Amino acid sequence: MRKLCLQLMFIVGVCSLAVAQEKEKPNLYNPSADAKADIAAAVKKAAAENKHVILQLGGNWCSWCILYNNLVTTNDTLKTYIANNYVTVHVNYSQENFNDEVFKSLGFPQRFGFPVFVILDGKGNRLHTQNSAYLEKGKGHDPDKVLEFLTQWSPSSLDPKNYRPIGKY
Repeated sequence: MRKLCLQLMFIVGVCSLAVAQEKEKPNLYNPSADAKADIAAAVKKAAAENKHVILQLGGNWCSWCILYNNLVTTNDTLKTYIANNYVTVHVNYSQENFNDEVFKSLGFPQRFGFPVFVILDGKGNRLHTQNSAYLEKGKGHDPDKVLEFLTQWSPSSLDPKNYRPIGKY
């Protein structure tokens, strides 16, 4: 009887843990979202607001994707910089939906692993694909490296008006 009670307690504990983990499962990436339409809407918004689009490609299964998102949504400097310069879209890549057509149109950025970031301008042109490994430090992403990346691909950094004409020094 005692052995049966211990087994029953073990089963209840495992089930409780599974339910708790299911509740905590991140939901950044929506496998049923129409990524193509979401990107088009973001491009339109970015054009109206003089911003760029940052596509964060990954999945809810990706711990590094979740770590990056936690960093940029809790670090005030990064959060503000992104809000002022980018429209963000999370593009799903998972067993439920690989978004093959979208990934093909972006030049197969999944070759870099996940998360991977693609910067689009306000016309939908792909400006840059960023391997997130270059933004990492230790067991997470380095806020300084992330800010440098975001700054280098911001609208003002790519605006020719912010630079001297070539040959006129």
